[in-house]
Amino acid sequence: MNVRELPDQTGQEAIFPGAIVIGAGAAGLTAAQALIKAGVPAIILEKESRLAEPWYRRHEQLHLNSHRDLSELPGVSFPAGTPAFPHKITVIRHLNEFSETHRLPVEFGVTVEEIAFDGGHWVVRTGAGPRLARQVVVATGRDRLPFIPEWKGVKAFAGRIIHSADFGAVQDYAGKRVLVVGAGNSGFDTLNHLADANAAQIWLSARNGPVLLPKRIGHIAVHRVSPLLARLPLRLADAVMAATQRLVFGDLRKFGLPAAPSGGASRLTADYTAIATDDGAVNAIKAGRIVVVPTIREFTRDGVILGNGNLIFPDVVIAATGYRTGLEQMVGKLGVLDEKGVPLFNGRTSDPKLPGLWFTGMRPSVQGCFANARIQAAAIAREITRR
Repeated sequence: MNVRELPDQTGQEAIFPGAIVIGAGAAGLTAAQALIKAGVPAIILEKESRLAEPWYRRHEQLHLNSHRDLSELPGVSFPAGTPAFPHKITVIRHLNEFSETHRLPVEFGVTVEEIAFDGGHWVVRTGAGPRLARQVVVATGRDRLPFIPEWKGVKAFAGRIIHSADFGAVQDYAGKRVLVVGAGNSGFDTLNHLADANAAQIWLSARNGPVLLPKRIGHIAVHRVSPLLARLPLRLADAVMAATQRLVFGDLRKFGLPAAPSGGASRLTADYTAIATDDGAVNAIKAGRIVVVPTIREFTRDGVILGNGNLIFPDVVIAATGYRTGLEQMVGKLGVLDEKGVPLFNGRTSDPKLPGLWFTGMRPSVQGCFANARIQAAAIAREITRR
């Protein structure tokens, strides 16, 4: 269903009275659903031709790191028998069921090029022409663009360099020498899979140590307590995570992992660093199957020179080096991004000089992206209706 406003009698595009939501991931879908439920008309513009396209593109081993009971979207449930941490195919079905259940108006194949403020309304410039609206919710995601640093000498390297988003199949790494760069959430997700890959050698290059929690303690999924952690003051949440990490794993500095520069909750707030989850990687590190090495100094044709001067010879380098929002073209002229391209406000907060502009899904959360999407969607809907 196309709910685009018709031109007015002057031939100009009419102003849509509600909100244009950009992006049909979990954050965008829940934002539109919450707005419509609150009586605010909403349409969703999605550049892809189907829902959940980024999930289709990710590796086959991908599961949610958040528990299914905390990741259900409003009005729908995961099927009976779904594992505690749903596989990506289950997540794709969940997103489609949510959209179909609430009959959300998604327009596919619409690329948003730029958003501009024009006094009392917003101009959303798309590849199919401009759209005007009172409210715009940007929900394109904080992991829109995989980021690989420009290491010295990297262009001369004869081996393979990929981002962790393109991990592929575990069996592809059998017999390979693999260097994983980055010990954050993506890095440990990669290492958890590689631990069972029968690789010839696995190295982990870590500039900073992770705040690391186990996926389970016994038969208990640790993520189930995340709502409690989210309500704690930062220092107390930091202390709880640090104590859990030390009790479960011991002192990982003995195995070469640097200490984390700050607590887990504090890093989430200050620099948006997600908490890493262990599901086998730590045991592999302790057993010597994964060797922690210093940071990269530079690449050569055949290998990698480390910060201590040692030379290693990986066949594959996996950059678990994070993502960028890619929002510079869309909203860069508005002065709403920090030096890394992350929006300066998110969720219920906004800039008084730019009324009607909202961002959602741009920060990691201890509760996970799906729970965070629900929370922020409800908050944005409340603010828009209140104003």
